[in-house]
Amino acid sequence: MALVEAVLALIAVCIGFALIAQRSRLPYSVILVVGGMAIAFIPGMPQIELDPQIALAFFLPPMLQASGYRTDWRDFRTNLRPILLLAVGAVLFTTACVAIVARILIPELPWAAAIALGAIVAPPDAVAASSILQRLRLPRRLVAVLEGESLINDASALVLYRFAVAAMVTAFSPWEAAVALVLVAGGGVAIGWVVGRAAIWIIPQLRDTLLETAATFVVCFAVFLAAEAVHASGVMAVVTAGIMLGRASHTKLSARTRQETRVVWGFLEFILSSLVFILIGMQLNAILDRLDAYTPLTLIGLTAGISLVLIVSRFVWIIPAVWLPRLIPSVRRADPRPPFSHTIVLSWAGMRGVVSLAAALALPIGFPARDLLIFLAFGAILATLVVQGTTLEWVIKRVGVEEQRKTRMGWEEAAARTMVAQASLARLMAHADDPLDGAIAQDILPEYRDNVRLLDGISQGAVAAERTSRLQLRLEALQHGRARLLRHHREDGLDDELLQRIGQELDLEELRLRRLLGASEEF
Repeated sequence: MALVEAVLALIAVCIGFALIAQRSRLPYSVILVVGGMAIAFIPGMPQIELDPQIALAFFLPPMLQASGYRTDWRDFRTNLRPILLLAVGAVLFTTACVAIVARILIPELPWAAAIALGAIVAPPDAVAASSILQRLRLPRRLVAVLEGESLINDASALVLYRFAVAAMVTAFSPWEAAVALVLVAGGGVAIGWVVGRAAIWIIPQLRDTLLETAATFVVCFAVFLAAEAVHASGVMAVVTAGIMLGRASHTKLSARTRQETRVVWGFLEFILSSLVFILIGMQLNAILDRLDAYTPLTLIGLTAGISLVLIVSRFVWIIPAVWLPRLIPSVRRADPRPPFSHTIVLSWAGMRGVVSLAAALALPIGFPARDLLIFLAFGAILATLVVQGTTLEWVIKRVGVEEQRKTRMGWEEAAARTMVAQASLARLMAHADDPLDGAIAQDILPEYRDNVRLLDGISQGAVAAERTSRLQLRLEALQHGRARLLRHHREDGLDDELLQRIGQELDLEELRLRRLLGASEEF
């Protein structure tokens, strides 16, 4: 019961900190980490040790699969070159820079340990930036590159980290490490593809929303553990399976399953990411207790040096990586150089998070300078979250990258909706002369024709007053119907299950009408 009470208390605290973050317009990851530190220093608070295996195997797979599930495969494939330059190139470059500086600052540190530190802090964390990116409207390609980087960089960093740790015992040549990196990543992709294909076939056979939703959770953990069991990349396996499930969900899952799965996974992402960041903050007092051999000034200086290298090295890598390929005419024609403001935002969005801390805590007992490396990783997480996390929104607005938020339906969306409505009408009209279904089709044709006229009006800018009146009448009729349903439940004892089922249908229709009404009033 003590564990249950502690988890519930932490969730309640996370909700409170999330509210503070909303009111202060600060990234909630920053508030959670700082809040966790404050809680850790409350007298009498127990020291919490976050098991690295739990952090990697319990927290990471669901968050990765949720990101993969939302990934637009076409955008990911289109931007594969810049994504790989960041997820692989920037990780390797940052690792090298941090390792060199760590050796300069701490001469007694072995090279393998310095490289391990570099691999620990190299990958930026998407969860740390998501609260900012979701609040602002950024160019589609910029978001696609940042999200694509976050899906792959953890894999490249963790593989590099694994070889750096192993190098303390066995020597590896750079060639062997490079081949192993390809094999580990490729093995993860292969396992993710196999499990993803199996899940795409099995899940629809369950024919039950709750079972299908539960199965998606099983998939993310199963694919991660299966890949790790054969020493492949669990991160790449989860990401691959997540992207496949996301693409297949539009055709293989029912509408109800898609809707409810989206809500459940959104809730899970909030809970897991909140718990991770607050637990990061609560590690601090336990880490400091084991570093009494270092003066506070020394620790601050080392943390500042490593954090500065992290921030600067990302700029040093990204600016040439954006400009140099465009010197090749074929690349420049196919992919013109983006505005320099995009490069600035891409370089500044380098906050570290859960993967860095979990990798640091997973260092074997007895590893050289283990406690110091854990502290430096924690310091890098805190510094990048506070420095970059609190200023990223300001930087985005300052360089003018943020696009004007659209409160109305765009032309592309209106045209797509019109296409759907016209296709539905054409299919219904094909039944109009049918001897069996013709009368029914003729009866409901006016409703479909009305919907096509409405959407045509929005996409072509027809008279706004007529469109608005038509939608308001529909909304008024729906609200009147809902009121009658509630009265029937209250006075005549309508079954609660029926009330919820019909009410959900009315909610979805109301959301659709309000969306169209907003579009109609804006055009």
